Amino acid sequence: MSHNYKSIKAALIVFCMISILFISGFWTVPVSASLSDYAFVVLNTYSKTLNIGDEHYLIAVTSTGKKPTFSSSNKSVASVNTYGKITAKKAGTTTVTAKIKNGEASCKITVNQTDIQLSAKSLSLEIGYSVKLKAATSTNHPVTYKSSKSSIASVSETGVILAKKAGTATITVSADKTSASCKVTVKQPKVKINKSSVSLYRKGKVKLSVTSSSKHAPKWKSNKKSVATVDNNGTVTAVKHGTAIITATVDGVSKTCEVIVQKPEISFPKESVTLEPGQSYQAKAKVSSKNKPEYQSSNANVASVDPDGTIYAKGCGKAYIYAKEDGVKARMTVTVKVN
Repeated sequence: MSHNYKSIKAALIVFCMISILFISGFWTVPVSASLSDYAFVVLNTYSKTLNIGDEHYLIAVTSTGKKPTFSSSNKSVASVNTYGKITAKKAGTTTVTAKIKNGEASCKITVNQTDIQLSAKSLSLEIGYSVKLKAATSTNHPVTYKSSKSSIASVSETGVILAKKAGTATITVSADKTSASCKVTVKQPKVKINKSSVSLYRKGKVKLSVTSSSKHAPKWKSNKKSVATVDNNGTVTAVKHGTAIITATVDGVSKTCEVIVQKPEISFPKESVTLEPGQSYQAKAKVSSKNKPEYQSSNANVASVDPDGTIYAKGCGKAYIYAKEDGVKARMTVTVKVN
């Protein structure tokens, strides 16, 4: 209000000075001309620089005392209403004119382009991480955020960028029809696995672990589940002899561990034994895998065997006792006869 008062006061002072010139005779009007032929308009300013969204009152004093009409040469840059209120809309220049009959005056309006300052022009993130991109405008107007590739890096309404997958994306920050950008590079994570190879026997287990710069947990997979399986926590279980590849994948980066399931070695305490009908013999086989073998007799009428490896002689003759584990077997000869 004080600014408008000073502008009006300045315009009145100019008007009064011109009136004094008329009265004193320093500025004379030809007898044949009327005063209205020399109508004029005095403005409080003849040039003004504004920011987008700013408002400014153009005060106009006329020699006739009549209210002038206001117009803008480029309303898209700055508009003016009937009371001389100028509203800056977009960067550029325009001329605002106050006009009465036989008199007018103009004011050049320059609208500045909004300047946007970002906290970073480029960012490097790993998948799963987020960061806030701060923005400040010369007009203090709010900004909008947009990502060129939301599948790589998304951005919230408040400027929080979330890295999703490896690649590059551009975050564009806009205000007042101008913009600034920040390039975001999403890096693949660094991934390490604690073992590159391991040997097991059937039923053996091992815990694999992954260290990664990503916040995401690894996904585990076995290429031969018939040989070795792996659960979601990286625990490998040997199923049968052979080789399997266990793969841990984090955000597209994979590391592997070769799992070798070894064939066990099996042996009996003796290669052969002679028994009489009704006798028994504990023929517990030794297995390198420490797994309990499966026992079987080739002729149960001569000699049978229980799950613990105890042989029972039944009738005269010859039988073979087998101990099997993971496809490997050992043989022991049992002869039953009457002495």
